[in-house]
Amino acid sequence: MINRRNLLFLAFGTTFGFLLSRAGATSPAIISELLLFEDLRLLWVIATAVALGAALTWLAWRLGWRARNTGEPISIQHKPFKRGLIVGAVLFGLGWAGTGVCPGTALAMIGEGKGFALWVVAGILVGSGAGSWINRRLERG
Repeated sequence: MINRRNLLFLAFGTTFGFLLSRAGATSPAIISELLLFEDLRLLWVIATAVALGAALTWLAWRLGWRARNTGEPISIQHKPFKRGLIVGAVLFGLGWAGTGVCPGTALAMIGEGKGFALWVVAGILVGSGAGSWINRRLERG
């Protein structure tokens, strides 16, 4: 069922995907140039996102904003280190290096009609599942 909240999420997601596309973040060539320090224009996009996120997080803390779904004050919880994070990081890096696609932009690439991004999303799902399975096995001992 489509409700107002889902439409709002869809609108935000579509706008975010459009902005990623306009910034060049959906181009494997531009991402590669960033990672090779040949073209740093995406760095400014990332830096802007980090600065905006930091400012909004500080504002949420300072003004005592509350989470919409729980009513609890917004806070950042520190999570303990888990060995499975290493496996996940390796899978993440291998997937990114193997495809040349930032996982965060794969859905926007599909929206642009780049069919190979369907394989990337499939890889993300398989890799996430494999990472989760490995993490559970590591936690058991």
